[in-house]
Amino acid sequence: EVQLVESGGGLVQAGGSLRLSCSASGLAFGDYALGWFRQLPGEARAGIATISSAGETFYAGSVVGRFTISRDNAKNVMYLEMSSLLPEDTAVYYCAAGEFVPATPMLPLWFNFWGRGTQVTVSS
Repeated sequence: EVQLVESGGGLVQAGGSLRLSCSASGLAFGDYALGWFRQLPGEARAGIATISSAGETFYAGSVVGRFTISRDNAKNVMYLEMSSLLPEDTAVYYCAAGEFVPATPMLPLWFNFWGRGTQVTVSS
């Protein structure tokens, strides 16, 4: 059974930092593109940071310079380092694994395996 589990969410003040982790079982992270996604109220779930199996990284404009995605294939763990957090970053954050599609590297459709999510709340 394939399982992805997020951890590290919580409450943080604006301007603060947080690190999310995603651990997997039943699949080898090294074989997949990986990504972090979030869904804001009234909007579709969207990618905020993804990383290809070759190590290429992609970021949504709203998080560039503030968030950093990384992976440790040997440990089957992916991370999202978040800094300078804003109240509008408040959301449930999901990790996912799937296929790298260069034309749309952050489209949720290409990610086949998903975690249940972890809540991040940023207070003003």
